[in-house]
Amino acid sequence: MTVATAAVEVRCDPDTAFALFTSDIGTWWKRGTNYWNDAASGQALRFEPHVGGRLVEVHDLATGEGFEIGRVLIWEPGKRLVFTWRQDDWAASETTEVDVRFEPTADGTRVTVEHGGWDNVPSASPGVSEGYGHGWAELLGFYAAFHAAGAEAR
Repeated sequence: MTVATAAVEVRCDPDTAFALFTSDIGTWWKRGTNYWNDAASGQALRFEPHVGGRLVEVHDLATGEGFEIGRVLIWEPGKRLVFTWRQDDWAASETTEVDVRFEPTADGTRVTVEHGGWDNVPSASPGVSEGYGHGWAELLGFYAAFHAAGAEAR
């Protein structure tokens, strides 16, 4: 299968872009969209900021617990983030991999998401990677809008 790819440019340095992507994911990843495993229970998303840390769809704000989407494989602030990804209706062994790169440009940072490993998900329907490509493009739009709103507030 192909790799789902999306990219966006934000007007800040790579370290800031990485921090906004990771530590603020619970804010820019909009609730009430199709991008939640349990839209009724999902309250936030959060990364545990280290290799081996979890990406969690938080269902209980008091404890921070919920559905574990994946685990951080690479945590290089300002450069690269790689984590595993699975949906709640996939088998526990069915995981994909999301690679996020933060590359400096003349006007800021290009943030590129490549989501691959679809061969590891036998239950995935044909064309799923294309759907994820569109989804990541919309999510990066949310991320860029969140960044722009924050930059205007400064």
